[in-house]
Amino acid sequence: MSHPVTYIHLAPGSLPTGRVQPAPYKMVVIADAAVAPEWQSQVSDWIVKSGCRYMIAWGVDCSSWDDAVDMANIEAFDFGDIPDQHFIPTSGHADDPIEEVFGFCKYDAAHPLVELKHTVLLHIAEAANQDALLHAYAAV
Repeated sequence: MSHPVTYIHLAPGSLPTGRVQPAPYKMVVIADAAVAPEWQSQVSDWIVKSGCRYMIAWGVDCSSWDDAVDMANIEAFDFGDIPDQHFIPTSGHADDPIEEVFGFCKYDAAHPLVELKHTVLLHIAEAANQDALLHAYAAV
């Protein structure tokens, strides 16, 4: 079964706005650029607030994206208990080819309580590459 996929390009330093529709969703952060920690924190806050319920990071410093989204989710609940339906599993895939990461997202990444029928590819890069990334995602 195929679920809708949305591509969002975000140049380092620019901030996303609004909510992703439909939410909740799973996300692959494709980090093609190094970013400032403060900016990464702001974007991670948006990821949490926009309805992401599973985040997979790949690329430059991907483990820092994993940590930043974890921290944003903890902060969203004032460092208290996170309700199970708002828990966001995260993973970083520094050593995997992007095709394997896309396959993991499509076929294995699942929230324990929330059905995720939408995927977002968040591309952190100076230049967009929508067609190639959507094609690569569709091909797995």
